[in-house]
Amino acid sequence: MKGDIFQAIADPTRRAILVLIAAQSMTPNALAQHFDTTRQAVSKHIKVLADCELLTQAKTGREIHYYFNGVKMKELDHWLAQFKKHWEDRFNQLDQVLINLNSNNQ
Repeated sequence: MKGDIFQAIADPTRRAILVLIAAQSMTPNALAQHFDTTRQAVSKHIKVLADCELLTQAKTGREIHYYFNGVKMKELDHWLAQFKKHWEDRFNQLDQVLINLNSNNQ
């Protein structure tokens, strides 16, 4: 079942998990050591992230390692890019207004 990526990253713990796994692959036990919560709670967060394909997994022996899926995050980046362009245009307009005000006051 594919989850909603925006719902997945809305939770601060899940965002922290993404930051940790982006640096290196980790097992659920290794991840749980970074949080003041149970391993089961961390596993639920991992499941949400995996359901929306932000994490991939690979089994090595008895352990499962989770990896950051940069391709999926790139889809989010593309969606956000349209707003970034809008914000940059607005800030450029504001800069121009401030420059004009400053030049009129001198």
